[in-house]
Amino acid sequence: MAAKKDASHGEKIELDEDGYLQDVDNWDIKVVEYLAKAEEVKELTADHWKFITAIRFYYEKNGVSPLCRDILKQTGFTKKDMYRLFPTGHRGAYKLAGLPKPPEC
Repeated sequence: MAAKKDASHGEKIELDEDGYLQDVDNWDIKVVEYLAKAEEVKELTADHWKFITAIRFYYEKNGVSPLCRDILKQTGFTKKDMYRLFPTGHRGAYKLAGLPKPPEC
């Protein structure tokens, strides 16, 4: 069951029961900022954006969510780095990227 949440820019965004964006085309910077709060990300840094855009680019190119290990390899981050950036791990990063629930969940 989807939930509608009011993003900070006054528009409703639809999330699934696990908090993933229902429509990847509704993704924008305001949605990222809104979802970051729910994922315990206090401030979005350049490293956050590197991770988020790598995930998003992979999805747009291939039509599927990437495996966590592939994004770690591509970005040069370790799992420890990922958890430092996204306290809820890759699930949180994929939520901020506006993607459906990743295959490893």
